Amino acid sequence: MIKLPGLVDTHVHLRVPGGEHKEDLHTGSAAALAGGFTTILAMPNTNPPLVLPERVEAINAQAQREALCDVFFFGGASGDHIDQLPELAQHCVGLKVYMDQTFGPLRVEGLEALLSIFQKWPEGKMIAFHAEKNSMAVGVALAAIFFRPVHFCHVSRKEEIELIAAAKNRGLPVTCEVTPHHLFLSEEDLPRLGPLGDMRPVLGRSKDVKALWDHINDTVDCIATDHAPHTLAEKIGEKTPPGIPGLETSLPLMFNAVTENRLSLERLKALMHDNPRRIYNLPEQAETWVEVNENQRYEIKNEGLYTKCGWTPFAGQTVQGKIQRVVLRGKTVFENGLIVTQ
Repeated sequence: MIKLPGLVDTHVHLRVPGGEHKEDLHTGSAAALAGGFTTILAMPNTNPPLVLPERVEAINAQAQREALCDVFFFGGASGDHIDQLPELAQHCVGLKVYMDQTFGPLRVEGLEALLSIFQKWPEGKMIAFHAEKNSMAVGVALAAIFFRPVHFCHVSRKEEIELIAAAKNRGLPVTCEVTPHHLFLSEEDLPRLGPLGDMRPVLGRSKDVKALWDHINDTVDCIATDHAPHTLAEKIGEKTPPGIPGLETSLPLMFNAVTENRLSLERLKALMHDNPRRIYNLPEQAETWVEVNENQRYEIKNEGLYTKCGWTPFAGQTVQGKIQRVVLRGKTVFENGLIVTQ
């Protein structure tokens, strides 16, 4: 049995408020525990979005009542509420800036708005970017000009990870995350997955996947799921919303990569616990750990998932390393496939 600290997912969509039919605080945090995550960071592109201090204060209070694990929330950058950023920061783990395609109303456009965000957001809190390709270069430039930490979400392309590597080599304060679906899936899987493979950023080419793995030990800082659940009816409908669930499959996939010698167990711990806590200055959780049976092989299935959407694009894949038990602050909260806390 392998023992890991309680994991941290820095990129989760809990769909609260406004999308509770896809996921809610209880089901999302249950899925987190089932996946070995005892801390999750939730995104602000909800309905309405988390752009006002009172909205984030309210969702923090709701999470205290309903969530089964620790949940921290990002505030959303909005050109209409830039003056409120200092107050918003008091209630948030960080600020999410959307510069490219996103599912929801949040998107920051224009250099003036970006400069104002960097000037008004407190330096002690992280700025996280959804920035692809050329937009990522803008984010790196802002990190250099203001010389303050910037985190890049769901990096998926060869040129992007190479840009971040170059920025790090020059001493710029940038960090990044990569998702399991961009590590284990590519555009070659789209004919098999159909609409279930629709996500943002879209799946990359085989050379993109290779580049991410080539940089897994020296450039990638975090493995983040970008857990973005939609119902099956929505995914196969006429207007497919982008996004897939990932909380319950991330550790099994990454642990399986450890058994295949694609990365070390110590590196896995750094990517899924140490670095996320350091980057976002998260409090430690006493007496909290995850037990994994390193020898147990099993097939990932849709049945039995705790996420409300009830499906995964990894259904049918065999992995080695099954989560047996999760302990949070000395109390067993997940054991043998079952949530044991309410």
